[in-house]
Order: sequence, then C-alpha cells, then structure tokens
Amino acid sequence: MIKSHADFAKRVDALFGQFSEAEMPGAVVAVTENGQEIFASAYGLANINDNLPMGRKTIIRIGSQSKQFTVLLILMLEAEGKLSLEDEVQEHLRYVPRLEYPVKLNHLASNTSGYRDHLEMMTIGGLSIFAPSDRQTVRDVIATQDGLNFKPGSAMTYSNAGFFMLSDIIEQIEGATFNDVLRKRITGPLGMDDTSLLLRDGLAMKRLAAHYTKRADGWAHLGWGIEFGGEGGMVSTLDDMVLWQQNLTDPMVGTAQMYERMSAPCVFDNGATGLYGLGLVTDVYCGRRAVGHGGAVAGGKSESMRFIDDGLGIVVIANNDQVATFAVAHRIADIYFGISAPALIKLPPGRYRQEGGTNVIEIVDQNGVPTFVSSDGVTGFDFRHPGGPKPERSVTDLVLSPRPNGTIDGTFCGTPRIYVPLVADPRAAAPLAGRYVNNAQGLEVKIDGDVQRGVFRLRSDIGAMKAPIVAADKDLWFLLQPSTGMHAGLPWSATLSVTGNGFELNSERVKRLRFTRA
Repeated sequence: MIKSHADFAKRVDALFGQFSEAEMPGAVVAVTENGQEIFASAYGLANINDNLPMGRKTIIRIGSQSKQFTVLLILMLEAEGKLSLEDEVQEHLRYVPRLEYPVKLNHLASNTSGYRDHLEMMTIGGLSIFAPSDRQTVRDVIATQDGLNFKPGSAMTYSNAGFFMLSDIIEQIEGATFNDVLRKRITGPLGMDDTSLLLRDGLAMKRLAAHYTKRADGWAHLGWGIEFGGEGGMVSTLDDMVLWQQNLTDPMVGTAQMYERMSAPCVFDNGATGLYGLGLVTDVYCGRRAVGHGGAVAGGKSESMRFIDDGLGIVVIANNDQVATFAVAHRIADIYFGISAPALIKLPPGRYRQEGGTNVIEIVDQNGVPTFVSSDGVTGFDFRHPGGPKPERSVTDLVLSPRPNGTIDGTFCGTPRIYVPLVADPRAAAPLAGRYVNNAQGLEVKIDGDVQRGVFRLRSDIGAMKAPIVAADKDLWFLLQPSTGMHAGLPWSATLSVTGNGFELNSERVKRLRFTRA
C-alpha cells in the first residue's frame, strides 16, 4: 500500500507528463481508497483552440462504459417483470433475424451472442463511421445479417450490436428515449447531473471537451458520424464517474445483487470462465480482483476500475486517443500496491497464424519489449497474467505462451490454439482475382491482382470501399486497413480465407462472412 500520499501523487502525475506541454489535450484521473478520494488531478486542455483546461467538471465521452448503464436498465426492467434475460431477442425486436441458433438477451449483455459488430459491418460495407448515418441504418445492417460469428455462449467477441439492440428494447418498453430513461432511473437519483447520452459528435453542450487524435502535423479534432445509443454514446465528468463507482460499491440505485450479476464472469459452453460479465469485466491483476469497463471513441478513451477486495477505485478519462487508459489504470495500481515491474517473457517477433484457422496476430519488438498487434489495435502485454502473457486491454480472452520450437500456444475463451509463424515473403496458391457476391447482404466485390497483391473493391446498398490486399499465406490474404475504418493505420483489417467457391472474410469482430464467385 502507499506509504506517502505526496509520493503517490508525484508518481501518478509522471504518468501524464506528456500533457504538461503547451497546446495539448489531456485527461482527468481520480483514485479512491475505501470510498475516500486520495488523489485527483486534471491534465492538459479540454479545448486547444480556446486554451480551456481540463477539470473535474469537464464533460467527456466515456464510450463503451455506457454498456454498464444499459445493462443496469435492463436488469431494472427485468425486476419489474417487463422482460427476462432468458427472452429471445426476437420477442422484442422484429427486425433482428433468426439465424443458426436462438440468441437470448443475456447473450447480448455478455458479448457472447455471436452477432457481428455493426460498426465493423458498416465499414466493410463501405459506409465510413466518420460519415453521417442514423440509427435506422444500423437496424438495416443488423437485419441483413446471414450468420453468427459463433454459437451463442461458446465464445466472447466484442459486439456493439448487442448493446444497440438492448438500447432499442429499453426505449420500446419504456416508450421514451434512452437518455430520458437513464436520467429518470439512474443519473437523476444519483445526482450525476453531467452524465447523459450525447447522440452524435458535433452537438453543442456546455463544458463539453473537444476530442483529439495525433497526426504527423499535430493534434486534430476527431468525431464519428454515427448516432450513438447505450452501446457507447454517453458523456460524463470525473466527479460523476466517481459517484458511479461509489454506487457500484454501496448502491443507492440498483441493488447489490444486480451488480453481483453484472460482474460475475460468463461461463462458456466448454466450462471455461471468461472475463466479461453483464456489462462489466472481471479480471485478476497481480492476484487481485479488478472489476470495471473501458471505452474508446473517436478521439477519446476511458477506464473505470475497482479492486473490490482492496478498496481501491481508479477513474481515468482522456479527450484524446493516445492514452492507453486500461494500462494506465494498471500502472496506478502498481504504484498504490508497490508492485515492481514484471520480468519480460520472450515472445519471438513476427506474424503468426492460428493453426487450422484464420486468426493472425503479430508480435513486434518495441525497445526490447514484446508488443501485441492485431486488427483491433496495438497494445503491450500483461506479463504477470497466470497462464502466460495476455494483451493488456480490457476485453480479450486470449492468453499466449511461447514454445521452444518457435510456435506459440494460445488459449481463447478456454479453447487451446497453436500459432505458427507466417513466411516472410508469402505467395498465394492462386490469384484471388474475380467477382464475388454475398446476396443476403447486398455485397458485391471485384478483386484484381496476382499471387502476391491485389485491389479489393466492394459495393453495397450503403456505400463502397476500396483497399489493397496482400498474400499472407497460400490460402490467406490480408485486407489492409481502409482509411474509413475504426483502426485506420494498422497493418491489416481482416483476412480473406480462400474457399472452394469464393472466400470468407474474418475480422476481429466479424467472422465467417462468406462470398461466392459471381
């Protein structure tokens, strides 16, 4: 535990030192001990143009932290007999298709539904998430889905679509907007007066921070064009999120039983325990249980984490995309508990493919430290995680362990995997050139190229997308990141796996999207 509050404050301040320079966005942070605040500070500017500093009352997007509020509203409605988490989705939403297996509301709330993420599906379909679109567009995208990523309950893959559907169900049952229900049932009674749903980036609001991304020529404003709901549309302040953490520990709104259900990790069909509960994530860090959730939006990141057996609470909210808030919360915990830096586990750099599968990961060496890369982003490792190094981000059930022969053992949602190195100069067995369709979703693809590279052109009812492809293996291609995507600038956005009559597209949150030759 900390020996000196002054030393603790100095060391936490150092984590945010990059924002001490002029004309920088920043972050706000608070640390509580058994409900009492022991540290709070604000760094950088809420608005660079107007030289407005960040503060406790600055309103900032909290992204997917919204999901815990959405689930609480669902549990409240269940307690009133207005729904059941055992209900199938179609009992409430007619536009959602019935696919290979029944999907229940508890699957939506635990990210185990198998529904494809609508943000990635929009990008794949050629509709940039930076371009204006409305909620009906999302319903249309969900309504045309022709398959699930996996059997519900068998795995966990992050799906904003599930929480979009829960938001729709809340509005439908209550006959009111999500924001009105939120204020009536949660934020109003708790006095979280600055917490609400901000439907779209660009809307005016007093004390609202601008959100920024870092580019080669400096900081730039960044905002998405989509409309948000309970999947990620809320804004809040440092003060309000500290209130929310206190409510999770000592409920004034909701019940202790509801929060126990939300934080209870899911159990997969194979008997393995995952990380995601119902809108909350429970992990073990250095032998200590940590419960919380993070968020990422255009130009912003956040994390709320409670070490529930130790009385430690941490809130970090940034108005830029350069703060790895989940890792920063861990570093604050390291300082508080007096945890020293871990011994590094050597992971050979290179790209690796799941043996017998399509998943690809990359290990890169950054100043002697192994770093994890996938189509979902770049992150460091938690080298203390039991079972092997785990990517240090809030929602992932992948754990790795190197073998002496150069392969890597992996465990994903309790299922073993083996990752084998990809060759440095791959060539496909044959060009993927041709025309392909997915008729159910109105997708048409034309590919030109040879056995090493090509151009992928897609047209759909909602847009168009053009991106390079490069061979990754004899039967596997990388679809490189389009500039319209959530993670532009990463090495690849999806893989294209050659099948007998076409190919199958797999990304981080969209699986088994099949195309056949036209």
